[in-house]
Amino acid sequence: MVKKEEKIVPVCDLCGNKDCVNGKDCFDSAQANQAAYSGDNLILARAASEIEGRYYMRKTRLEEVILFSKQMNYKKLGIAFCIGLAEEAKLLAKFLRLEFEVMSVCCKNAGIKKDTLDLVKIDNEGDEVMCNPIGQADILNRAGTDLNLICGLCIGHDIQFTKYSQAPVSTFIVKDRVLAHNPAGSLYCRYLRKRFPGQV
Repeated sequence: MVKKEEKIVPVCDLCGNKDCVNGKDCFDSAQANQAAYSGDNLILARAASEIEGRYYMRKTRLEEVILFSKQMNYKKLGIAFCIGLAEEAKLLAKFLRLEFEVMSVCCKNAGIKKDTLDLVKIDNEGDEVMCNPIGQADILNRAGTDLNLICGLCIGHDIQFTKYSQAPVSTFIVKDRVLAHNPAGSLYCRYLRKRFPGQV
């Protein structure tokens, strides 16, 4: 009979020591986790470690994406982008095309109107086409991409895209309309932290 897994409550953010950096195994999971790094998982781990080890603090995220993709021998990259970041996606694709075959899919693909699924609209007066992350994943799956990059998909849409993508997914730009797509800004700015009760 298989024992039911013991429930744990990880709150590493509250740990003042972070002794894991010196090899401490707080959750007694090292052996099981290490066993998971085999096959494709080990290949990914080695490529990630190589990029981190060789280029730590020396390369931009774009450069790291290129180096990692070469290390993994990826040939065809996909970009799932928000229509609001079409210019950024175009630039990203331009740089990536120097090294790879690049496919890109806009979030509004298929042109499905929000009314057909009774979705909330930004402007109730007119027609609005919904974002279609499942469609973006389907198109890039059919294109046979080796790696897909998220370029500014909305919260929730990025989750659906990742769920349905057959290729591995990495995020290149996170959507934050208020902070110029830099969500970490809400952690750094005390004026923005005041929006949360009891924070300064």
